[in-house]
Amino acid sequence: MLTTVDFILTGAGHGRPFAADATYLPSAQPLPVVVFVHGFKGFKDWGHFGLLARFFAERGFVFVKLNLSHNGVVVGGTGDLEDLEAFGQNNFSLELDDLGQLLDALHTPGATPLPPAQLDLGRVYLVGHSRGGALVLLKAAEDPRVQAVAAWAAVANLYPRWPAEVLAQWQREGVLYVPNTRTGQQLPMYYQIAENYFANRSRLDLPQLMPGLRQPVMLIHGDQDETVPLAAVYELQAGQPTAELLVVPGAGHMFGGAHPWTNSDLPAPARLIAERTADFFVRH
Repeated sequence: MLTTVDFILTGAGHGRPFAADATYLPSAQPLPVVVFVHGFKGFKDWGHFGLLARFFAERGFVFVKLNLSHNGVVVGGTGDLEDLEAFGQNNFSLELDDLGQLLDALHTPGATPLPPAQLDLGRVYLVGHSRGGALVLLKAAEDPRVQAVAAWAAVANLYPRWPAEVLAQWQREGVLYVPNTRTGQQLPMYYQIAENYFANRSRLDLPQLMPGLRQPVMLIHGDQDETVPLAAVYELQAGQPTAELLVVPGAGHMFGGAHPWTNSDLPAPARLIAERTADFFVRH
């Protein structure tokens, strides 16, 4: 019977709690683990992500998804973006550290409610969407526990590519607001995210790190992506020519999904990329 286990981690460096869950079909044998990372303005229970968990679990994986600690979601809150101050204080180092802490917890008996005998920790795979796609590639570059990685609609570079005058104004004012078109919120981004990038560039410079990846990589993008241009996937592939590439005809940034998602089935493009990703992990 499909089992979902919820758990909470507390950030080792920042002390902020963040939620995660794992979905699997209990088995007499340990199961490979897929960890899914949402993107900018995303969260673990967005849209069809719960159906993704079911899909991978039915194919013999433990599917783990987490809320990155500063994504604006509050443990015990509405489940949507509501802590805008935390959102504004987010940065790429925090996100990588959250993902690392989750991997540490999976490797530490008793740190999560998951039965250790269910986890095949020799087969840990990462999937990330959008900015989460860049994060899982960066995590693979620094963590040999990751056996393979798939990036869906990933940005090719975390470098803050704002024009010099925008960057200067942002630095002067300390905050830049980005609209959340879904909710109408104006989401703050404090200048510290740019400072964090420049201070940790050796860890965060994806174009520099891509050629050094030793794990198998799958890159997936929709050819109608309205948020991250299709060119991004070719940029990533240029850094890792051995990566498997899938361009999905007609697919937008969310691969057919929306929030909320009331259908009991995955959107067709999302199902396609889930199938191809599951097959990729089985092969590796």
